[in-house]
Amino acid sequence: MEALAPRPTGIVRRIWHALGSGLIAGAADDDPSGIATYSQAGAQFGFSLAWTMFLTLPFMAAIQIISACIGWKTRSGLARNIARELPPVVLYGLVGLLVVANTVNIAADLAAMGEALRLIVGGPALLYALMFGVGCLVAEVLVPYHRYAGLLKLLTMVLFVYVAAAFSVEIPWGEVIDATLFPALSLDHAQLLMIVAIFGTTISPYLFFWQASQEAEESRLSHRARSFGRPEPPTDFIARISADTWTGMLFSNLIAFFIILTTAATLHAHGITKIETAAQAAEALRPIAGAATFALFAAGIIGTGLLAVPVLAGSAAYAVAEAFGMRGSLELPLSRALGFYAIVGAATLAGAVLTLSNIDPIRMLFWTAVMNGVVAVPIMGAMMLLTAKANALLSLPGWLRVLGWLATGLMAIAVGLLAWSSGS
Repeated sequence: MEALAPRPTGIVRRIWHALGSGLIAGAADDDPSGIATYSQAGAQFGFSLAWTMFLTLPFMAAIQIISACIGWKTRSGLARNIARELPPVVLYGLVGLLVVANTVNIAADLAAMGEALRLIVGGPALLYALMFGVGCLVAEVLVPYHRYAGLLKLLTMVLFVYVAAAFSVEIPWGEVIDATLFPALSLDHAQLLMIVAIFGTTISPYLFFWQASQEAEESRLSHRARSFGRPEPPTDFIARISADTWTGMLFSNLIAFFIILTTAATLHAHGITKIETAAQAAEALRPIAGAATFALFAAGIIGTGLLAVPVLAGSAAYAVAEAFGMRGSLELPLSRALGFYAIVGAATLAGAVLTLSNIDPIRMLFWTAVMNGVVAVPIMGAMMLLTAKANALLSLPGWLRVLGWLATGLMAIAVGLLAWSSGS
């Protein structure tokens, strides 16, 4: 029996090492902006939008797998691949939209993190937000990515606090199942706006660029390892990427589902239908669900922010560097990629400075999600055109391409219906 004891540890270790950019992308998807959006969905509409987590799962997984496969097979990020196939004006427009959305998203996340820490320990929220921004920047610049990735993977575990929070309150599971399996759809502007926000914070453009760039990094490292005679990695890269990505996306949507359930069963059930920040969602839970649920929710906001801010800044830096032909990699030291790290710093610090503005936190958090939903449509369209032109190189299965086009269509329809409802 003693000889068999180490086996589980070895299996767990192998599984842990097999999970990478897909897991991190999925966890970063539940950033403070996402938490605010899911909390507002639960508070405003109760359980009626829980179905969105199941609808978006296959589509978000497909588009992330496609992004990752593009990066792995070409050893280049998404922006560089778009530059090869589409006119420069399209590339610069898409990258510009991404940078704006990411910077606002960073600001929203830092503001939420600072406010969450203030709720827990007291003190100045703005100072905490700036400290979090500087801390994320220093870690991303000074720590090599292969070490930093391990820290990010560990941070994904903080998301389980939302599962714990859900099970710390009483949830009418019969209502949840009914609302999830038999959703009441409406063309009401408020509900369409929330659906686009949910889609935008779930199928987020920055995650496309992030996972493609990380798989490109892994592919280049593997190629160099083979050049030095080290063992060749598995040839079925699609199976590996798919397992990693499905794990990350399932994890992401499961957590989001529980956030909606927690806020619906507490805030909505008690007539609280307006949430201004992710931190306010945590604070509103304190008198209803107890101090433990409040503390879990608030701590989770900080942990997810520490995970998401580097991903947001990193994806913007990869996109800009590739668009303008600059050397860029989180594996390179600062001295060899000054321009790349300058973009990382600019995105992070610009987001931190935005927290000093008088922008209403709910507008910053919620409209970040809506902005991501709108920006995602042209970027997803460009990606799918890219796969059509490079299909022989990528060797993507037909079902994956179909899901990718369906995901693009889903986002376009949601944004189109929102525009229609705004004008009607």
